[in-house]
Amino acid sequence: MDALAELLDQPRARGAFVLRSILSPPWSLRIEDRAPLTLVALIRGHAWLLPDDGAPVRLEPGDAAILRGPDCYTMADEPGRDVRVVIHPGQRCSTPQGDDLADAMRLGVRTWGEAGPNATVMLSGTYQLDGDVHRRLLRLLPPVLTRTTTPADAPFVELLGREVARDEPGQELILDRLLDLLLVSVLRHWLSSADAPDAGWYRAQHDPVVGPAIRLLHAEPAFPWTVAALSARVGVSRAALARRFNALVGEGPMTYLTNWRLDVAADLLRTTDATVAAVARQVGYGSAFALSAAFKRVRGVSPQEHRRADRPVQSPGAGAGAGAGVPGADSLVV
Repeated sequence: MDALAELLDQPRARGAFVLRSILSPPWSLRIEDRAPLTLVALIRGHAWLLPDDGAPVRLEPGDAAILRGPDCYTMADEPGRDVRVVIHPGQRCSTPQGDDLADAMRLGVRTWGEAGPNATVMLSGTYQLDGDVHRRLLRLLPPVLTRTTTPADAPFVELLGREVARDEPGQELILDRLLDLLLVSVLRHWLSSADAPDAGWYRAQHDPVVGPAIRLLHAEPAFPWTVAALSARVGVSRAALARRFNALVGEGPMTYLTNWRLDVAADLLRTTDATVAAVARQVGYGSAFALSAAFKRVRGVSPQEHRRADRPVQSPGAGAGAGAGVPGADSLVV
């Protein structure tokens, strides 16, 4: 499995509902949901993306934007518009004065806004990415990433647009997977472009020596790796592997392995009820004490403290009452 697939394998959309927005000028949305990751695809018209800390970006049909939270931002038909709608955490949609707009802006199944002439149409969805492995993706991304979709992306956008208004059994699953496909496609083209950051661990996956080594460490974190064992598996000397790994990734293979093991352990502590000893065995530590010592040394807290502090809490929008504030949405989507 390559690095991008590993990044997106766990943070797949799960109820990251897709919404179609139809907005007639003048319009302006203030997005304060603080979602970790949002994907927007413009279908018709135009929109200005106005980050709080960054340059305005004009989006045209065929453009896609990926926004890394928790920063707030505004979208409008023109810069300088007064904000008319605020999207809050927990799927609440209101005027700037706090008046609820859910019913007033409902236009149908997973569709909201104000239909009219010259309306802008866009599809969007949010991912709730929690966990240390997932944060590797967030750290890689800029606050705002915009790309023009390619012909290969067109079927995903078209299918999203067609499926979003359907109300049938299993529809959430279909929309989740289509959203994943579009996200991966946009990220894949960005990561292969000159605009992508020089993230050593990602770039190194294409190296004929370091790439296989990273894949082995990811696939078998519990294996008792040494530089000698790893170099033997990839067919080079210990010195050659250590030198090349350091040059491309910015740290040695054993340091990389330690950080990877602790990222995986942190996610297991958050998302499962496994004991610290069981988690230790899964990531290559011989005992709960050994994992606790490494965890405290690198992260400054014990595994138990991490578990208590970082347990996922069900958001106000989860469950049967989800989407009460945003028309037709089961998860916060703009």
